[in-house]
Amino acid sequence: MTALILASLFFTGIHIGISGTRWRDSCVRHIGETGFRAGFSLLSLLGLIWLIQAYAQAPYLETWGQWAAFKPVVAALMLVAFILLTFSLTTPNPAAVGGERWLSEGAAAQGIYRITRHPMLWATSLWALLHLLVNGDVGSLILFGSLLVMTLMGARSIDAKRRRAEPTAWAAYEAVTSNIPFQAIREGRNSLQWRELLNWRLAVALFGYLAVMHFHARWFGVSPLF
Repeated sequence: MTALILASLFFTGIHIGISGTRWRDSCVRHIGETGFRAGFSLLSLLGLIWLIQAYAQAPYLETWGQWAAFKPVVAALMLVAFILLTFSLTTPNPAAVGGERWLSEGAAAQGIYRITRHPMLWATSLWALLHLLVNGDVGSLILFGSLLVMTLMGARSIDAKRRRAEPTAWAAYEAVTSNIPFQAIREGRNSLQWRELLNWRLAVALFGYLAVMHFHARWFGVSPLF
């Protein structure tokens, strides 16, 4: 369990403590943007591998146990996570690495970004929360709990980084978007346009969701429904 704790601290620490902070800005000044991205990507990959291996080897220590009756609810809600993830991966994202160029585009705050400017983080947060609830053991609490904290704090970190890098353009983008889903729409700063959402991306999300549901037991050793 110690290895899992250390891996979680390392993986979340480099994202919370480095990724969007002024320490990152200092590193970029010394080694350049390309050098920083290469180094940080390598650290992230190594940290992720360590985290996965440590979780697989951690002893099973039960907390609230397996919520089998809750699994169908989790399975249904996971479709929302797949939709958010698919749209975030297939729509130009101004918050992504190298996405600064999209801030100058008129379509930057359209599609899924009308709902939230951080759809990938919300997809990961939802995934982590649902798996945390349905897996009642200490290892899962550490793994999914740390990832949940990291993704929830990640939006604030990204926003702060972008404000420093592109203060005027990011301020204009923030004015018509929100981190909290649907907040900008509720406040009248944006509007929901269904024609931008009802497209091929939904089919891709549904296909990916059904594929993972079908192979979940084979890949991860546990049924997502029973």
